[in-house]
Amino acid sequence: MRGTSVNQAAHPQPASAVISAEQIRDRIRQIARQISDDYRGRTLHAVGVLEDGFIFMADLVRELDLPVLCQFVKPEHKEISQAGSTATEIFFSPEVQVEGAHVLLVMGLLETGITTEFLLRNLLARGAASAKVATLLDRQSARRISLVPDYFGFAVDDRFVFGYGLGAPQLRRNLPYVATSGAAAAAIE
Repeated sequence: MRGTSVNQAAHPQPASAVISAEQIRDRIRQIARQISDDYRGRTLHAVGVLEDGFIFMADLVRELDLPVLCQFVKPEHKEISQAGSTATEIFFSPEVQVEGAHVLLVMGLLETGITTEFLLRNLLARGAASAKVATLLDRQSARRISLVPDYFGFAVDDRFVFGYGLGAPQLRRNLPYVATSGAAAAAIE
């Protein structure tokens, strides 16, 4: 966190809520009703993407009216240099058991779509019967590939957001709402 002292990180500037806790609760209930209808009579395998998706997934699965199995993955990115060019390799752990399962990949924030597309392809290659995406926040302006989430809560702009499980190195992930602040965004850059 360049330009930020330990004391500033421990006591960050006041947050400005951009999506309230009540708005989040209401939207999660709507999404859960839709997912419950779409998967009626089936067991859903919810695969949460850490770290940004853990609170959203917890609240979402509690609202579902169907059997749910929960697993988590954590994507890792590694830069690889070959013949003068650099590529990004994506892998995740732990490996999830999804053969024959209907999988819902649950994320806190969908941005470029590159990691999400990789995870979807990987889940299907592992034998998932189907794979869809649910995200709390959709930052469509950052999309680098053609990917539309099957379920999403709110569209967001390019501002740095945190709270409700979102944040960078664990900064204020515990807020019950989604927020932004100029000081927090500057601390992360």
